[in-house]
Amino acid sequence: SQSEQQVLSSRLECIQSVKDGILEEAKCVESNLVTLFSQKGSGAQTQTKSSLKLFQVETETVYEKVDSEDLYVTSILYEREETEREVAGGEVTELMWKLCLAHSASFEAADLFITLVFELRHLSLEALKALWQRSSFKCRDNWQPLIDGLPSCATEACIVLMKEIIASGEVEEDKMEYLFWSLSFIPKPTSGMIESLAPLLESSGASQSCFLGVTALLHRFCSDYNSCDAVPAVQSVMRTLGKFLRGNCAVQDSEQQRKMQLVLKAIGNAGLAASSLAPVLSSCASLKSNPIGIRLAAIQAFRRIPCYIRVSGLLPAGD
Repeated sequence: SQSEQQVLSSRLECIQSVKDGILEEAKCVESNLVTLFSQKGSGAQTQTKSSLKLFQVETETVYEKVDSEDLYVTSILYEREETEREVAGGEVTELMWKLCLAHSASFEAADLFITLVFELRHLSLEALKALWQRSSFKCRDNWQPLIDGLPSCATEACIVLMKEIIASGEVEEDKMEYLFWSLSFIPKPTSGMIESLAPLLESSGASQSCFLGVTALLHRFCSDYNSCDAVPAVQSVMRTLGKFLRGNCAVQDSEQQRKMQLVLKAIGNAGLAASSLAPVLSSCASLKSNPIGIRLAAIQAFRRIPCYIRVSGLLPAGD
C-alpha cells in the first residue's frame, strides 16, 4: 500500500545550563518544514530561536503571621471597604465630568462609574437634589451618568430622588422605563422607598413597567420583612391596587380590560403583600360575565399568595 506523505516535519533542540540545581540558561531552536505540494523534501520552512537567561534570584520573602481572628469567610462578590467620611457634591460633579470625557468602553470609565455609585451612597437626599440641579447634563451619546448611578446606589435617598425625577418628567420615556425595571434589583428595599414610589401608581400615565417595578420591589421587601402587610407603606400600595379592581374586576371595553390585566399581574407580583386582596381576586375569577382573560389573570394573581390563605375555599368548585 502507498504510505501516507508526511505534511509537517518539526524539530526542537534545546541546550540548558544548570548550576547548583538552578536553571541558569536555556537556548532553543525550533524548525518546522511544511512539505505539502513540495518536491524532494523542499517546502516552506520556519525557524524560531528563543533564549532564556536567569538574571537574579530573589531572597525569600518573610511574611508576617496573621491573627486568625482577623480572617473571615465571604463570597466572591465585589467588596469595597466603607469609610465614614463626608462627600462633597462638587467632588461628585467633577467625577461625572470625568466620566463624560472617558471612553465609554474603557476600564477607566468602569472604575469611575463604580466610584460614582459608592460616592452617591454617602449623600443625603438634599445633597442629591442639589447634585441633580448641577449635574443633569448629558454626555455624548445622550448618556446621563447620574441617572444610571441612582438604581445602583440603591439607598433610600437615591430612590426618592429617582422617583422625583420620574414624576417631574425630566427624563425620556426609555430612560424612565429603565429606572422602573431597575427596581427589581434593589437588594434591600425600605418602607421609605415604597412610600415614595406609591403615588406613581395613581398617576394617569402610569406604565406597565411602573406597576411591575414597584410591586417587584414590594415583593423583595416582604421577602425580608415579617408581617409586611402591617407596614403602612405596603398597605397604601395595596389599597391603590385594590381600587382598580372595583370589587369584581368588571370592565366595559378593551382598554379597561388591558389595564385590569396589568393591575392583576402587578398584584401577583406583590406576593405576600397581596394576601388582603384574596377575596376580591376570588370574586374576579368567579364572575362569569368577566372576559376569560380577566378571570385567568385573577387566578394567576394568587401565584405568590401563601397557601394558608385558603384560596381553595374562596374559589367555587368546578368553575
